Amino acid sequence: MKITGKFDVTLNPLDFYAKGEDGVNFGRMSIDKSFHGELDATSKGEMLSAMTSIKGSACYVAIEQVIGSLSGKKGSFVLQHFGTMDKGKDRLVLEVVPDSGSGELTGLAGTMSINIEDGQHFYEFEYELA
Repeated sequence: MKITGKFDVTLNPLDFYAKGEDGVNFGRMSIDKSFHGELDATSKGEMLSAMTSIKGSACYVAIEQVIGSLSGKKGSFVLQHFGTMDKGKDRLVLEVVPDSGSGELTGLAGTMSINIEDGQHFYEFEYELA
């Protein structure tokens, strides 16, 4: 199955343990999302990031638990993010963590992509239920 929709996201800075050196800046943020469409859900999570001294080169990792309904099935699942940017060229991987699905979403597997257009966030979620 493949679905698309919009989502709203709020990121807030959190205290963090590590401090960068030699032009590297670390960050830690809370993630709060509301998904709209066939994925009607909210999520909470955390993100860690590092920005280098080279403009457009950075990375982030994040984990968020999504709770709500997916194509009418209720439950939750965890998404893992892995993103890098190399002088402005980005690569982003979002995957459902194996065996993280609960309720009617038990057995969920899939990948999600994110696009941002004119400040609005959009998702495309390709998934299957075992």
